Amino acid sequence: MHVRQLGELPAPAVGFGAMVLSPGLYGPVDEHDAERALLHAIDVGSCLIDTSDGYGPDGHNEQLIGKVVAGRRDDVIIATKFGYRVPPGVERHPFEVSYGTLAVNAEPQNIRGYALASLQRLRTDHIDLYYPHFPDPLVPIEATVAAIADLVAEGIVGHIGLSNVTAEQLERAAAVHTIAAVQCEWSLWTPADPALLAVAGRHGIGVVAWSPLGGGFLCGGLTTLDAADFRNRVPRMSGSNLTENNNRYAPITALATELGLTPSELTLAWLLHQRADVVPIPGSRTAAHITANAAASSIELTPETMQRIDAVREAFQPMGGNMLVAPGVTES
Repeated sequence: MHVRQLGELPAPAVGFGAMVLSPGLYGPVDEHDAERALLHAIDVGSCLIDTSDGYGPDGHNEQLIGKVVAGRRDDVIIATKFGYRVPPGVERHPFEVSYGTLAVNAEPQNIRGYALASLQRLRTDHIDLYYPHFPDPLVPIEATVAAIADLVAEGIVGHIGLSNVTAEQLERAAAVHTIAAVQCEWSLWTPADPALLAVAGRHGIGVVAWSPLGGGFLCGGLTTLDAADFRNRVPRMSGSNLTENNNRYAPITALATELGLTPSELTLAWLLHQRADVVPIPGSRTAAHITANAAASSIELTPETMQRIDAVREAFQPMGGNMLVAPGVTES
């Protein structure tokens, strides 16, 4: 696995998004299958494990990771996010996204407690990369970052990241403390905000691309979803939009076949060619898919191939809105 830099943090070129391993998100999941998938991701080199205190019931995702990595903590880079799981009596601050309402709390006085709870679930004494899951609409980003900086000074956190922020918020945050990574949705069917990428470039901030396979759509062949799958609420994957988008995506699938690649390999390789410090974090429960995702870091695409991909990509306009999630939450 090739190594890239997220700020001063070395990371594998392809990480692993662990969200798919918890029930209630992408439909039912067998616990043993989830454990095997996570171990396989580590074994093939996708050892940047991305999680959150809000994935799965009762902190399930962090607990799963803590169980699996016990005894091999030095083999992994744990990145987790906070703000979804709040203790009783702590106010939740709602905001709208494309598929409904979310709520977080990133008030400075609560952040150390979030981190300590995550450490307990993860069975570790430090978090390598710590993000607020979303900017809190009622809290200036500077205040949130300053509170995480205290955890860096304490040794609980190694590096600070930001997730789902605007370019302006990232600029302000970078003035408070060094930011290692900014996490945003980025794939063949969802472009990253050019202004956000520009700010990241100016400050040496790496980019972690979430949903780099479009929530599974860009793997090709997604036609039905389990009733418990949260993607049923995503406009691009709902009703007739899913059928229409499969039709519109067919030329990219055909191009992948011509190049001797799977659609997943093509879209990850394309993303890895966008800049030297982007690290996609695809998630999967299948060993073969995890292996193929990791191998995308070694796929070389010629400039001519990149131009062909871009031409097809620009012609592919998905039905169902611009993003899975709104690009950043503006503070009030």
